[in-house]
Amino acid sequence: MKEVSGYLQVTPETVRSWIRNKNLPAKKPGKSWLFKLSEIDDWLKGVDCGNDVLDEPAASLPVDDPNIVAISLFSGAGGLDIASFNAGVPVILSTDFDSDCIETLKLNPEYKGTKILHGDLRKIDSKVFLERVNEVEHDKLIVIGGAPCQPFSKAGYWVTNKKRKGINDPRAALIDEYLRVVVDVKPDGFVFENVESLLHPTNKSIVDQFLAIAYQNGFQCKVVRANALDYGVSQKRKRIFIIGTKGKFKADEPKKTHCSPEMCEETGLLPYVNVGDVIADFSGDEYAEPEESTKGGTYHDDLCEVPPGMNYKALTAWYGYENPKFVADKRFWSFLLKLSPDKPSWTITAQPGPWVGPFHWDNRRLRVPEIAAIQSFPKGYRFYGSRRSVQKQIGNAVPSLMGQAMVEYLKESLQNA
Repeated sequence: MKEVSGYLQVTPETVRSWIRNKNLPAKKPGKSWLFKLSEIDDWLKGVDCGNDVLDEPAASLPVDDPNIVAISLFSGAGGLDIASFNAGVPVILSTDFDSDCIETLKLNPEYKGTKILHGDLRKIDSKVFLERVNEVEHDKLIVIGGAPCQPFSKAGYWVTNKKRKGINDPRAALIDEYLRVVVDVKPDGFVFENVESLLHPTNKSIVDQFLAIAYQNGFQCKVVRANALDYGVSQKRKRIFIIGTKGKFKADEPKKTHCSPEMCEETGLLPYVNVGDVIADFSGDEYAEPEESTKGGTYHDDLCEVPPGMNYKALTAWYGYENPKFVADKRFWSFLLKLSPDKPSWTITAQPGPWVGPFHWDNRRLRVPEIAAIQSFPKGYRFYGSRRSVQKQIGNAVPSLMGQAMVEYLKESLQNA
C-alpha cells in the first residue's frame, strides 16, 4: 500500500485500519482498494466524505498488496507479534497461558486492535480462532508462533486424538497444538519458530512429521536456519523457522541485511550491529535498577578483572593469568561472560544464574531496557511482572527484527497468489 501510505505519511497498516473503521473513504470493487485524492484531502481537513461510489477512476490510486492478518499462538511478550506488525501484517488475536505475558501485551499500544486471549492452547477450541477471523476483513490469513518444547531428553506419554493425525512423539505435544490450529483454521501461510536443536538427528522424526502434515494440507515449506545477527539484531542467537505458504516462494530464503564486517564489501550488506550502539541510550542513572549491582557478591572482584568480550577463562592459566583463579573449561562458558561495546551480544537467556552473563562492561547486570533492546523490542515497549518474570519474557522472545524478516518472506510469497 505504498502510494496511499506514502501520501499520508503513515504505515500501510494504519491506512488499512482507517479503512476498516470507515474513517478513510475508499472502495474495493475487486482485489484492490481505490481512493480519490480529492476525498483524501477533504478527509485530512476533517470533512465527512462518506463512502460513496467512486466515479473518478483516473484520480484513483490502486493498492495491490493483499490485506494480510495474523493469528499469534504462544505469543509470550510479543516478539514475533511486533515482527508481524512491523512487516505490515496486523495481529488480530494473540494468546498465551502466562498471565504476566498477557498483561505485557495489554500494556502496549500496538495491540489496540488485537483480541488478547489468556489460556492454555490445549484447551482453546479452534472455533475461537475461526470466529475472530470472521470478524475481521482480510484477504489473506497467516498463523505465527513458536511452541515451547519440553526438554527433548525428558520422557513422556503421547495422548492420541482419534479425530486427527498428530505428531506421534510425546515431546511434541505443543507443536502438535500449533499444527491443529493451522489445519483447522486453514490459513494461507504460517511462521513456526523453535530452538535450533529441533533439527538435531534425534528430533528428525518431529520435523519430518511436521512437514508431512503441512504438505498434506496444501503448504509449500521452507526450513530456515537463522542467526539473529544476519537480520540487524545485535545478538548471536540461532533459531529455526518453518515457513509454510499456499502461495509461491519468490526466493530461496529470507533476505539477510547484515554480515560480518570483513564480508560487507563482497556482499553489499551492512556490518553486524554492535551492542554498544544498541544499549547506549540506557546508560544513565535514571535507568538504574537495584538488581543490577554485583558489588559484595561472591565473584564481583573477579568480574571486574575480566576484560570486555571475555569470560572467566581470562582468569586462568590458559589465558596466561598470573595466579589463576579458575581452571579453563571447568565452568559453563557464560560464567562471568562480559559484553564488549564494539561487538554483538551473546544470547539473552530467560533464566540466567546469578553469575551467568552476559554482564555489562561496567561490571553490572544488564537492565530491562537493555536486554529488550538487544532482543530488538521497540524502545519504550513495556513489560509486566517481577524482575524475574520480565527476564523470562524477554529471554524467551523471538527477536523482532529476525521475526520480521521471516514474516516479510512469507508475505512476499502471498502477493499475487
